[in-house]
Amino acid sequence: MSGAFLEHVNVTVSDPEATAQRLKDWFGWEVRWKGDSLGGGITYHIGNETSYIAAYNPPKETAAMPGESYGIRGGLNHIAVVVDDLDATEALIKAGGYDTKNHADYEPGHRFYFDDDDGIEFEVVSYAE
Repeated sequence: MSGAFLEHVNVTVSDPEATAQRLKDWFGWEVRWKGDSLGGGITYHIGNETSYIAAYNPPKETAAMPGESYGIRGGLNHIAVVVDDLDATEALIKAGGYDTKNHADYEPGHRFYFDDDDGIEFEVVSYAE
């Protein structure tokens, strides 16, 4: 087995501070760093000691592309997060007004999906018994 691991995913969002707060609320993560970034934008790194999501906002307004990303080379399809308690995490997400979908039990775990305020799809999965 390789010693390689995924450190971070960088996504463009409308409000990095609000995205950071939601990720803290949903998954118990912390802001590891925040500051100026590419081209005068701002980025928040939200995660734990080994991995994080970089929530980037460019210096000028951008618009989302219509449709979904699965047909676009280089498009972001979803971000998967492993949690210990799937039901408790889903309750937190629903309490924030988000609809969950595509619930499934599969070998070896259980999962559901939801879309955040910027249309980023998250998969939440648990491998706990």
